[in-house]
Amino acid sequence: MIEGAHPVTQALLGTLLTWGLTAFGAAVVFAVPASAPQATLRKVLDVGLGFAAGVMIAASFWSLLAPAIELAEESGAYGQDGAFAFVPVAIGFTLGAAFVAAVDAVLPDGLLAPTGHDDHNASADADADAGLGAGEGVSSAVSRSSSASSVRSRAGKKQSDGHGQVARVTAAADARSAASASWRRTLLLLIAITAHNAPEGMAVGVGFAAVGRSPKATLASAQSLALGIGIQNWPEGLAVSLPLLRAGMSPWRAFFWGQASGMVEPVFGLLGAFAYILSQAILPYALAFAAGAMIFVVPATPGSRRGAPSPALSS
Repeated sequence: MIEGAHPVTQALLGTLLTWGLTAFGAAVVFAVPASAPQATLRKVLDVGLGFAAGVMIAASFWSLLAPAIELAEESGAYGQDGAFAFVPVAIGFTLGAAFVAAVDAVLPDGLLAPTGHDDHNASADADADAGLGAGEGVSSAVSRSSSASSVRSRAGKKQSDGHGQVARVTAAADARSAASASWRRTLLLLIAITAHNAPEGMAVGVGFAAVGRSPKATLASAQSLALGIGIQNWPEGLAVSLPLLRAGMSPWRAFFWGQASGMVEPVFGLLGAFAYILSQAILPYALAFAAGAMIFVVPATPGSRRGAPSPALSS
């Protein structure tokens, strides 16, 4: 964001800033000790997700819906004085929500089966319990010839152990199912944030490309837009990386996926700068699409409250 530089260069620098702040948020996983208790991770995640949810809701209007309506009104293509400016916004918003809902519907459960530490430990415990139950069965068979009372006693113990084994295996299966659902929410959040960042990157590119072409299009306003989007991106990187770390993923892999949502911004920023004229017509739809995706996925972020006293907001 150097004064006097080419608009494409300005757009690239601005979107690199927004991507960098996304990565900065995702890098919080490196500050979390590997031996940190789950309760501590849950509290950090709750704060980050709650902050991100508030930012998402506010940004969906102030950074996406409001500019989309304004652009549609200024285009002059939607009736006198923008009487029908709500049409592209409504279409884009509906398509954004429908896109995330469709992704949730088509994702196979097995694709998201995690290999986290908690799930591995639960499976190992179940396998150990199964082996223990089998060993006790052999022991009962050997001692069956000792006396009728001993047989009855061991048979009763075996039956009790069998019920306990079934309960433990069921609990392990429930844990795997809950972990898979957590991964699904995280992946949906990543997809929605990526869909949200693509038009935002385009908006930054258009903002810098439009500098000097109208009284309102100044370098300061373009810089403010890039900085505001970047600040908003910080908790979004955290909202993706920390749940993955909590699910058992290594810090580097969690960081990679956390910052990945912001990688699209430089690409779409350059596209927006190169296609400024075309983006004037497309941008209202794109911004509203991102807003619909974000509003649809926000109810997933309070899912971290499953450890809180009140489950009223849990998804």
